[in-house]
Amino acid sequence: MNPLEPDQPSHQLFGFDAFSPKEIAERIENVGVTKAKLAFGPMLMLGILAGVFIGLGSLFFMVVSSDPTISFGISRLLGGLVFSLGLVFVVVAGAELFTGNNLIVMAWADGRIKGYEVIRNWGIVCLGNLIGAVGLAVIVYLSGHPHMNHGEVAKGYIKVAAMKCQLPFLQAFFSGMLCNIFVCLAVWMAQAGRSVIDKVVVILFPVAAFVAAGFEHSIANMYFIPMGILLKSEYATPEQIQWINALGMIKNLFPVILGNLVGGSGFVALFYYLIYRKK
Repeated sequence: MNPLEPDQPSHQLFGFDAFSPKEIAERIENVGVTKAKLAFGPMLMLGILAGVFIGLGSLFFMVVSSDPTISFGISRLLGGLVFSLGLVFVVVAGAELFTGNNLIVMAWADGRIKGYEVIRNWGIVCLGNLIGAVGLAVIVYLSGHPHMNHGEVAKGYIKVAAMKCQLPFLQAFFSGMLCNIFVCLAVWMAQAGRSVIDKVVVILFPVAAFVAAGFEHSIANMYFIPMGILLKSEYATPEQIQWINALGMIKNLFPVILGNLVGGSGFVALFYYLIYRKK
C-alpha cells in the first residue's frame, strides 16, 4: 500500500497515535503486576542497573551545573535536561527504579497483587538502587572525573551533598513528594508513546522541571551524598565536613523516600486509579 494514500488517517501517517489516558492506566496496571511478580535475582539486578542509570544522569547534571560561568536559570535548565538521561535509560533500556515503581500501587488497589508484594518490590528495588548508585559513585571517584574543570565539578558535588544533608525533615519530605509527582507523570506519559522518540520527548520536560526546581529524588541522592563523602577530605570546608557523612545521608533519605512514596503513589497512581480503573 502506498503510505501517502489520501484515505489513510494522518495520525497513523505521522505517528500521532499515542495511547489514551485510560489505556495508559491499563498498561501501567499490567506492568505493575509483572514487576511485582519478578523473581528476587532479576529484580535486584534491574534495581542495581537503575541506580547506575540515575547516577549517570546525576554525573551529567554535575558537569553542566558546576560551571560557574553559566547563569543560575540556564544552569538549572540545562542540568535538568541532561539529568533526564537517567530516566531515559531506565524506561528505554529497562530497569527497576524505586520512584517509578510507586505506580504499582494501581495494581494493588485493583486487587491484582497483594500488599506484601508491593512492599517486597519496593524494598528489593530500593536496595538495588542503593547498591548501583553507591557503586557508581566509587567508580566515578576513582576515575578522576570530579577533578574536571580545575576541581569545580568536585566542589559542585560537595555543595550539593552538604545542602542535602542539612535539609530539615519536613522540607525534605515535601520536596521529595513534589519530585516524584513529576517523575511518575514522566513514567506515566512514557507509556503513551509507541516509539523510543515518543518516550524520550515526554520524559525530558517533567524531569527537567523537578531538577530545575531543586526537588529531592531519593535515588539521585544515593549517588550525590556518597560522592560528597568521598571528596570531602580534599575539597570540603570544615563547616561542610561536619554535615557530609553517613548519618547526614540517612537523615536525608528517610524523609525523601517517604515523600517520594506519597507523591508517586498517592498523587499520581491512586488518583488515576480512582479516575480510570475503579469499578
